[in-house]
Amino acid sequence: MGEKTVTLDGMSLSFGDVVKVAREGWRAELSAKAGRAVSEAAALVERWASSDQAVYGITTGFGDLASVKISPGDRGALQENLLRSHACGVGEPYPVDVTRAIMLLRVNTLSRGYSGISLATLSTLLHLLNARIHPLIPRQGSVGASGDLCPLSHLAIALLGDGDAEYKGRIVPVREALADAGLKPISLGAKEGIALNNGTAAMCAVGVLALVDAEKLAKMADIVAAMSIEALHGVPYAYDPRTHALRPYKGQSDTASNLRRLIEGSEIVQHYKKDRVQDAYSLRCAPQVHGASRDAFAYVRSVLQIEINSVTDNPLIFPNDEEALSGGNFHGQPLALAMDFFGIAAAELASISERRQARMVDASLSDLPPFIIKDSGLNSGFMIPQYTSAALVSENKVLAHPSSVDSIPTSANQEDHVSMGGYSARKAAVILENARKVLSIEALLAAQALEFSLSTHKPGRGTLAAHHCVREVAPYIEKDEYLYPLIQSVDGLMERGALVDSVEAEIGALA
Repeated sequence: MGEKTVTLDGMSLSFGDVVKVAREGWRAELSAKAGRAVSEAAALVERWASSDQAVYGITTGFGDLASVKISPGDRGALQENLLRSHACGVGEPYPVDVTRAIMLLRVNTLSRGYSGISLATLSTLLHLLNARIHPLIPRQGSVGASGDLCPLSHLAIALLGDGDAEYKGRIVPVREALADAGLKPISLGAKEGIALNNGTAAMCAVGVLALVDAEKLAKMADIVAAMSIEALHGVPYAYDPRTHALRPYKGQSDTASNLRRLIEGSEIVQHYKKDRVQDAYSLRCAPQVHGASRDAFAYVRSVLQIEINSVTDNPLIFPNDEEALSGGNFHGQPLALAMDFFGIAAAELASISERRQARMVDASLSDLPPFIIKDSGLNSGFMIPQYTSAALVSENKVLAHPSSVDSIPTSANQEDHVSMGGYSARKAAVILENARKVLSIEALLAAQALEFSLSTHKPGRGTLAAHHCVREVAPYIEKDEYLYPLIQSVDGLMERGALVDSVEAEIGALA
């Protein structure tokens, strides 16, 4: 059998395809139709490039230099100069999965045939992806105006043989990686530089991979909440489907359904539900809070699904009309707003989790020993993991401030409103990682807290499966121990999706 391959036509890429290429190492190829469309637009650009017609970015300079006419002999150099001068980012490079997603998304949008890049140049970028030559792309430097000019320039200069790349597990000069893979640096033709670096592929790649992880985290949040509900002897009334039918948000209904299924058959819930009619908001309102985050993620998915199959460079080439139109599809505002919303939604999953943790360690709010450990006083138990969660939640509050409300004009005020979408996406991914760690700490605390009920009453099937999964890497604590490795181990379960897998193997797929 041949290697697993995703076929690109610029119109049908899915999130699953992005994950396959970015994280599972699948190859990508152009459809025959895409190849024809690319070649048709490139032929038109070549005609313009050999004429005296003023066409932005083809026979003129860029940005505030759009009125500067470029001589025919310099039009290839114009494109290469553009990339080298714009490749000036700073900071740590994107991880390999994000870089691969950026490469894939750039090829996909260019494959529509509205960008004027040659088939040979586009194929070379595809060869880099399939040869696993991953250019180092600094994370900082995009203002999300003409898309991600700076990061995409770092990607594109690899075609010229410039820069460094991750290749076969090492950081090497791009030229060395190209030679080892049997490839050579290329020279660019008219329009090709601006086609390569004008667009939203960097912020979009970060967003897509974060969204895929967030959708898994939403399930984890429900699972961990169910563990805490049972550990805190919560009552089930707030999850009754009749309540949620009267306020029919999908996310809210899905979370309520998940919680009902997770605690189904619980002897703990049956035993304690006669004692009171309602719980604190962090338990009772989990469907409303988790559900709102789920609905926010659904909105972000709808934006990103449009974006991954959109054409976002400038100018756009319309071969049938023989026109080049200078527009603003590169502007990152749709993604900036969406990813700011994403960050807020992810932060809330952590915020309510920390409140459940606070209840578990506070003996005045639970039926548990102080700090969920015997001989508290001699032992501090789980006092400080809740501090760690509080620290992460506080950090998220700062990060959740929207970057899309900021704009610093660039390019001599030609680009006088920018989106800051690159940072919206990057900080959203950090918030998500922090949220996962907070939920991991909650899972550790809830597993410990459940032990004080297990001797007399069984939890629900889903809760019990989650408890067993946590116990595979983190034992019950009799006395104070070094907790950092346990938190790391549980976080590893969460990151791999093992907690969700274990629970779904027991009770079926969660919403």
